[in-house]
Amino acid sequence: MSTDTLEQENVQVKESEGLLSKRRKRIVSDPLNDDNPITVQVLGICSALAVTTQMKPTFVMSLSVIFVMVFSSLTISALRKLIPSRVRIIVQLAVIATLVALVDQVLKAYLYDVSKLLSVFVGLIITNCIVMGRLEAFAMGNKPYDSVLDALGSALGYSWIILAVAFFRELLGSAAIFGFKVFEAIGIDQFPTNGLMVTPVGAFFVLGLIIWVQRTKTGYVEH
Repeated sequence: MSTDTLEQENVQVKESEGLLSKRRKRIVSDPLNDDNPITVQVLGICSALAVTTQMKPTFVMSLSVIFVMVFSSLTISALRKLIPSRVRIIVQLAVIATLVALVDQVLKAYLYDVSKLLSVFVGLIITNCIVMGRLEAFAMGNKPYDSVLDALGSALGYSWIILAVAFFRELLGSAAIFGFKVFEAIGIDQFPTNGLMVTPVGAFFVLGLIIWVQRTKTGYVEH
């Protein structure tokens, strides 16, 4: 093997990027905090307020969004060179709608009670700005693996915020976590629950406090 060939191979090895390189770690980690889709980009607010009364449906909603975002980004990224630009939005909606319909049917088959609690909000994942935004802004221009990481990061960023909101709403509004009576278990039988927490107004307060704390910590200023 010639010296030139060896040098070319070394260059290719140096240029290859690891599966968890620094850049790819940032793709996943940035949406968790510095570029969070809810607290920084202010997307997906409706579902964050509506489904966060209890932890269980919120957890199921989080898993649903993660599933839809990851597989829609994977599909669109894999097909991006075959999709004509003038019909790309229709194709994106078709892929998302198919995945959402699949999630909806699985929930009705195996978690019917949770499906009723989530009501129409599973179906409204189709119109979630976070899902469409990541397909349009990232998956249409990047390779499948990077697109999956981007979708996973954004979905996890969305999920931890709505789970945090649900935690405080269920704890203060129902004195429970995942339906388990926390205060009764530690001997506080007469914990004064706050009815405001089970209304969308309570969700506004909790979400606003989370945004305030996070932006204060990161120093983010909206221009």
